[in-house]
Amino acid sequence: MAYTVVGIGELLWDVFPESRRMGGAPVNFAFHCSQLGARGIPVSRIGKDPLGDEIIESVRDLGLGDTFIQRDAIAPTGTVQVILDERGKPDYDIRENVAWDSIAFDESLQQLASEVDAVCFGSLAQRSDVSRDSIQRFIRSCPEDSIRIFDVNLRQSFYSPEVIRTSLQSANVLKVSDEELPVLAQICDLRGDVADQLHALVKEFALRMAVYTRGAQGSMLVTPDRIIDHPGFAAVAVDTVGAGDSYVAALCSGLLRKRPLESVIENAGLVASYVCEQTGATPQLPDQLKRNIWD
Repeated sequence: MAYTVVGIGELLWDVFPESRRMGGAPVNFAFHCSQLGARGIPVSRIGKDPLGDEIIESVRDLGLGDTFIQRDAIAPTGTVQVILDERGKPDYDIRENVAWDSIAFDESLQQLASEVDAVCFGSLAQRSDVSRDSIQRFIRSCPEDSIRIFDVNLRQSFYSPEVIRTSLQSANVLKVSDEELPVLAQICDLRGDVADQLHALVKEFALRMAVYTRGAQGSMLVTPDRIIDHPGFAAVAVDTVGAGDSYVAALCSGLLRKRPLESVIENAGLVASYVCEQTGATPQLPDQLKRNIWD
C-alpha cells in the first residue's frame, strides 16, 4: 500500500555563500517519505518568476509532483540566506512577504486533505494569517485517523504562543528539538525534566506521542504510558540542513507501518545521522536504511 503523505508549508531557495539549493521542510519531508515508499506530496506556493520555474524543475528532478505547488503572480519565490558554522549547523535569514506566505486553501487542497494518511506542518509557514488559515483548514480536513505531525521549527521571530498552541491542538504527534523545547516550556508553563515536560504536552493536547531530538545525542519518544530513550549514533556532521526533516519522514514512515516504537526512533535516528554526513538536505538513502523501515 502506497500511503499518501503531505508536507505543507514553505518552499524556497536556501542561498549559501557559494551556491543555492531548493529548501523548505515540506519538500524535504515529502522527498524522504517518497524514498521510504510513500506518495510524498509537497504543498506550497512560489512566484511566477525564474526562481519559481527552477523550483518546479528541481521538484520534478526529485521525482515529486508539483500539482499542489501554487504559483503567485505578485509575490516572489521565497529565499533564505544560510550560513553554516564549523559544525555544519545553519543560521538563517528568511525573506518576508513572499509567495509561501499566501498559500490558498481551495477545492483541490480540500480533496487532497481528505485522502491523506499523514501530514507534517510547522510553525514557520504560519507566520502569515493567510497561510496559517490554509494550513489549519487543511489539517482539519484530514481523516480523523490520519497522522498529523507538528514539527516545531522556530526561526527568528516567526512564531507566537498562539501559533504554537493552535498547532499543538491540531496535531496528534509532536516533534521538538532540544533547542525548541525550552520555548514550548515557557509558552505552556511546563515543569520538571525533559520527560516530564513531554508527558505534560502529550496529556494537555491529547497527543499520541511527543518526540524529542537532541542531535548526535539521540532522541526520546513519550506516549501517554511509555518513555523510550535512544542514545543516538556517532556521525561526522558535514551539513545538518534537512536532517530533522529526514528524521520526521522516517518517523512518519515507521508509524504508518505500525513498527515497534523502539524500531521507529532507532531507524529515524539512523536516517538523520546519514543525512548529516552528506551535503544537501535530499541525498539518496542507502537501500539498507530503506529496508530497515520497510521490513
